[in-house]
Amino acid sequence: MAVIIFANRLLIYTWLNVVRFIVIVVDSNDAARMKSHPRPTVKKPMTSDVLTTTPELNVKQQAARHSTLVSVALNLVLSAFQIAVGVLAHSSGLIADGIHSLSDLLSDFAVLVANHFSHKAADQDHPYGHFRFETAASLVLGALLLVVGLGMLWTSALKFSQPQLIPRVHEVALWVALAALLAKESLFRYMLAVAQRVRSSMLAANAWHARSDAASSLVVALGIIGNLLGMPLFDPLAAAIVGFMVSRMGWRFGYDAFQDLMDRGLSVDEVDAMRATLSQTEGVVNAHDIRTRKMGDLVVVDAHLLVGSHISVSEGHQVALQAQQRLFELHAVSDATIHIDADHDDAIANLALPSRQQLLRQLNLGLGGEYLLLEQLLAHYLDGSVELDILLPSGAAAVAERLRSLPALPKVTRLRIFLQAL
Repeated sequence: MAVIIFANRLLIYTWLNVVRFIVIVVDSNDAARMKSHPRPTVKKPMTSDVLTTTPELNVKQQAARHSTLVSVALNLVLSAFQIAVGVLAHSSGLIADGIHSLSDLLSDFAVLVANHFSHKAADQDHPYGHFRFETAASLVLGALLLVVGLGMLWTSALKFSQPQLIPRVHEVALWVALAALLAKESLFRYMLAVAQRVRSSMLAANAWHARSDAASSLVVALGIIGNLLGMPLFDPLAAAIVGFMVSRMGWRFGYDAFQDLMDRGLSVDEVDAMRATLSQTEGVVNAHDIRTRKMGDLVVVDAHLLVGSHISVSEGHQVALQAQQRLFELHAVSDATIHIDADHDDAIANLALPSRQQLLRQLNLGLGGEYLLLEQLLAHYLDGSVELDILLPSGAAAVAERLRSLPALPKVTRLRIFLQAL
């Protein structure tokens, strides 16, 4: 009797620590995933062309296919064996774990489908590529896990309502649960290594899913031990804990995927790092209005750069090219759109300013003839006003004097006239 009491107390103590372990595993899922899988660096010359598949993505696709097929084979064997033995050995916990493994088969299938479609080259209908197919697959996977987990909780609740009908579990169920625990932990370590090698968040999520499976098998094994020691409620309790784990993980996967599909931006720290990268580019006064959105494992960025107010269009474009290249080299950016600003307030106040063509017509009208050409005018639109530069040939000093004598044009705050040297 003393041995049984000691065993019961030891079992309860072990149960409490297992529950703590489960919470730690689930809570640290996202954080550990991000620490172990930094976003990949994408180096790509910036053009207006659509995104294409790179060799790095092909390697990632092949690794995902191979590791997922290994997971499919293992879960196929485990689910069939666990459910069959669970039914014969009267273990609801082992059946729940088998259903959990069966849900893994469906999630593996979703990963395979997403892996195939997400790495297709960009086309006319999808100029940014198909990377969000991974996100959509994660949303489906999360919904699937949530439904399966809630179903397990409901089944366990029915068992708790009729404890007298809970049968004694055969000890063979314990050996099957331990074997499943060993197999799932090995699968987790294999898939995590692959995910780290190719730096895929989708594969990392699937690897941590396998780790949660190992934890669920541990819970089931302890539940079976409790049943064998004369505490029948431990077996459905194990099934309920597995259901809670599956439900919580499904909610988190689904919620994060939904947020990414809704164009959730990166964290403040990540955006600040991009702002520093852009601001440190030669020719950039400051970077502002930075917007980001996820595209699978990569990021699409929109940013405004303030540059010198009187530089040429080509120099401004060169500054934008350098800034974009720095983003590709230092951050996991798949595409970046850079808007060049010449002043701090270039929005509504500048919309009412006259165009260069309008200024040309007003000047020629004042001169009384077609003395000026459009290419001789350089207009700077700054802070709600126009600064106008006029370039004249060396023999046009008389035209220059006539221009200086004209009344000031509306919205033009500065007029500079340059005579070309001989």
